[in-house]
Amino acid sequence: MASSTVTPPRPDRPPRPNLAFRQLRGQRSPAEFAALVRRAAREIGERVSCDARYIGRVEAGEIRCPNYAYERVFLHMFPGRTLADLGFAPRASVRGRGARAAGEAGETRGAREPYDTQDPYDTHHNHEESDVLRRAFMTGGGATVASASLGPLGLAVPHSRPRPVRRVGSGEAGALEEAVRRIRLLDDRHGADGLYRRAAAPLRAAYALLDAGTTRQTTADRLHSGAGELAISVGWLAHDSGRFDDARSHYAEALATARVTGDQALEAHAFCNTAFLARDAGRPREAVRAAQAAQRVARPLGSPRLMSLLALREAGGWAGLADRAGCEQSLARAHALYERGSSDADPEWMTFYGEAELAGLEAQCWSTLGDWTRAARHAGRAADLQDPHFTRNIALYTAELTDDLARGGRPDEAAVAGMRVLDLLGQVQSSRIQGMLAGTARVLLPHRRAGGVQEFLDRHASTPRTV
Repeated sequence: MASSTVTPPRPDRPPRPNLAFRQLRGQRSPAEFAALVRRAAREIGERVSCDARYIGRVEAGEIRCPNYAYERVFLHMFPGRTLADLGFAPRASVRGRGARAAGEAGETRGAREPYDTQDPYDTHHNHEESDVLRRAFMTGGGATVASASLGPLGLAVPHSRPRPVRRVGSGEAGALEEAVRRIRLLDDRHGADGLYRRAAAPLRAAYALLDAGTTRQTTADRLHSGAGELAISVGWLAHDSGRFDDARSHYAEALATARVTGDQALEAHAFCNTAFLARDAGRPREAVRAAQAAQRVARPLGSPRLMSLLALREAGGWAGLADRAGCEQSLARAHALYERGSSDADPEWMTFYGEAELAGLEAQCWSTLGDWTRAARHAGRAADLQDPHFTRNIALYTAELTDDLARGGRPDEAAVAGMRVLDLLGQVQSSRIQGMLAGTARVLLPHRRAGGVQEFLDRHASTPRTV
């Protein structure tokens, strides 16, 4: 592993910002750019644990010259440029000052910069693991491989000794696409909590496939699209199970993949989920911006239903900002676009988006704005309209209805709806739904004497929580 050549800033010489590197980042966020760096590293066989903090330190001038691993990655990302073109100082000048600084402090030379590369043990372990995970997709073809790698509910990976990796083809691309479909199917039925940790294995395998390479551009495009969609699916599992930081990281990875390959459909999907996450995480302005970015990217794709969903994402952001007018305008646009009907351009991942989801997302907007009566009406309609296949969504909409009724002064009706949600929790594992019910239970505590409320509270208190 290459040691860092980072020089601690001198008190009399503060770091000089690296404006050239900042310009190269462009409109991407530090996290998005860090994801691009990690992707470029994989393309040339390097491993760097680049994150937004590292990018910030480079741009602030704290890292005057990167270590050798990062140097190779940056020069791969920007062919024809030198380190000086990227705003870094000559290695010789930094190395000399660094050696003197280390000597003055009595330190050993070659101390590792914590943000540069992973521990040698971790690097060896991860390389070995990647070889094993490749085989999850490469020991067969098509749906058979996806089913084997996912298992009955999870993601079994063979533990036999890794074999040399060959270039991948359409069979592996098909297996990856099937893995995405299977994870979505399992989430629809069972919720995220039981799936998230096991879904990490096929995600690592997907990016290992990209490392292996392919001779056909069409296959490469399918692999990139599949890996990005899988990152979004795993991000959603993290999102729905309350792991917001993990979800944000997965969505950023998908967004970086989309931008590297120019995949507008994938980029729109990544922005769509980012907007939803930002709303749930209490960042409504970011939700609005992400939803608007998604609409700009998605407009040429020709799918009114996709544009309808993105308008709903924007409406959720406006509701979080307490901007009723902005919310109502976005809702009206969402309904008008939905009424144009489905088309061949509708993305495959949008199978969940129908009248029930439209009503459910609108209910969430009215709930955020404090219009409990309107929210309850739309939530009840969503639960009634939902296809029985989407068990998790039925539980979600009914939980939303329970909360709206409770906060709207109808505790007895809320208790009845809440009992229906508890019945569904035997099939659905979702921290999000459990969190909603817990909040509703607190609202209902002062109304124990209302019909059915105490029974609901007792049963809720005895229901096991997902770990």
